Amino acid sequence: MVKSSNVAVHSHIKSLGLDEHGIPIKVANAVVGNDNAREAAGLIVDMVKSRKMAGKAVLISGPIGCGKTALAVGISCELGPETPFTTMSGSEMYSSEIKKTEVLQEALRRSILVKIRELKDIYEGEIVELKIVDEDNPLCSYSKKVKEMFITLKTTKESKRLKLSPMLHEQIDKQKIISGDVVYIEMSSGIIKKLGRSEAHMNDFDLEADAYVPIPKGEVQKRKEVIQSVTLHDLDMANAKPSGQDMLSLVFRILNPKKSEITDRLRGDVNRMVNEYMERGNADVIPGVLFIDEVHMLDIECFTFLHKVLESPLSPTIIFASNKGDELIRGSDGVAGCFGITKDLLDRVVVINISGNDAESNKEILRMRMNEEGLEMDENAFDVFAKLSVSRSLRYCTSLVPLLKTYGKVIAVEDVEEISTLFQDD
Repeated sequence: MVKSSNVAVHSHIKSLGLDEHGIPIKVANAVVGNDNAREAAGLIVDMVKSRKMAGKAVLISGPIGCGKTALAVGISCELGPETPFTTMSGSEMYSSEIKKTEVLQEALRRSILVKIRELKDIYEGEIVELKIVDEDNPLCSYSKKVKEMFITLKTTKESKRLKLSPMLHEQIDKQKIISGDVVYIEMSSGIIKKLGRSEAHMNDFDLEADAYVPIPKGEVQKRKEVIQSVTLHDLDMANAKPSGQDMLSLVFRILNPKKSEITDRLRGDVNRMVNEYMERGNADVIPGVLFIDEVHMLDIECFTFLHKVLESPLSPTIIFASNKGDELIRGSDGVAGCFGITKDLLDRVVVINISGNDAESNKEILRMRMNEEGLEMDENAFDVFAKLSVSRSLRYCTSLVPLLKTYGKVIAVEDVEEISTLFQDD
């Protein structure tokens, strides 16, 4: 059975299509056309990576279907998974439970990553022996309960026998830890983590699901640097709502399903804690990118809030996108502004203009979409299909690609004509 998955609108984009000097080139699975916009986006990527773009704003403007979101996806791919990239739409700001500015604040803090370094005392090694001692359960005569556990860990240098609390049995049972596994045990918290199967047991089975790891070197008990990557919003939520697993916490969550706001005081405490970690050299802050599509849907309160955010020392790079020209600013009693944005915020924004795609660019994009969807089409049919992208729209043609795939054959001219007759774009 062939495993299938949904293909997203921009899943074919893997990069901006730039060389090592930031010059636009033609490569597979990249943003097509608009060389100046791609080069400008490459400069934005370099600035974000060097952490010199924090607290700055960029606006991507252009007509409908010209590739504004595609350019933002290309920026996200170039930044990589280490830099947070949060995407939202201007229409998401309106909620009956929390304020508009709270939605914006959460998105902004999701776009700032904190890498916390911590030195922890741990036990690490290959399990040579795992012994579980049972005893009768006084509450039930038909069952046993764990009394104590003994585990022997071995490294290349030594071996050590440890006595574990019966409370840790659940972790061992859940991860299916057995002799021959390499584990990591935190001394302070008692967290047990299975790292994999020891390479010494590589030939025990012909097929095995576990990954093989080398036997740890040095002593069993050691001090190790652990790096945890969390966003500021994760830290806010961890302090606002501690996630207890007891029955009272679960009932409280059921009885209070509404989303509550995080107070400014709590966020200030989190910021001070992060600053203290940074002063001690135990944390790094990585400002990411917040992409707000359809920015003209925001109102004057949101624009005022964003203007204040850009002046703060802890702010990500904000990328706006709009397909409007002169537009009435929401909530301003008839005041118009370029792209539907207030003038004071627009003065802080650099603009990247994108023009509409030409026929050749449409052809390249359609070929990439067809390759992504696994659709085969003969040349005559493809020429007709490409002409449709000019006479109607590129979005219309890309929406027809999955429909043409249902034909289950190499698409001919008559198939394209039939599908364009069945489905209209207006």
